[in-house]
Amino acid sequence: MARLKELYEKEMIPQLIKEFSYKNIMEVPKIEKIVINMGLGEAIQNVKILDSAAAEMTSIAGQKPVITKARKSIASFKLREGMPIGCMVTLRKSKMYEFLDRLVNVALPRVRDFKGVSPKGFDGRGNYSLGIKEQLIFPEIDYDKVDKIKGMNITVVTTAKSDDEARMLLKLLGMPFRPL
Repeated sequence: MARLKELYEKEMIPQLIKEFSYKNIMEVPKIEKIVINMGLGEAIQNVKILDSAAAEMTSIAGQKPVITKARKSIASFKLREGMPIGCMVTLRKSKMYEFLDRLVNVALPRVRDFKGVSPKGFDGRGNYSLGIKEQLIFPEIDYDKVDKIKGMNITVVTTAKSDDEARMLLKLLGMPFRPL
């Protein structure tokens, strides 16, 4: 079992029950999934960028990503419907906890001048999104083999009903929020 999942079940559930006075253990918010998305507009000119991005995302997430395609044509960007323009991966269960553990404890502290993640990334329904400017913060990526620095979006989907519940859950899981 993932280290973070054990910690969640043994220590965080009782804390959340005490904090928000839940009557049933099924009310306690938990993480449903983590979606990692890498949008590559440059893939219009050079399709090989997409292959390297997919390989890097496989090493980061431990799961093969899905290639995303354009939904509609945009003439000014020379983009046609159905062209590959990104890749994404959805993590669930143990892979999700392993990734979150690596993100919080290994990758985020490697960011230059890191003061914490923004507490404004909540959507009002208990989901949290953050953007990463470069994939090099993950130790799985070999610096010499990177041809282009690519950013990514990470969305943590929770069962929390409000942003406060989700913020408390992520704070207990170790997410380093900076002060408002």
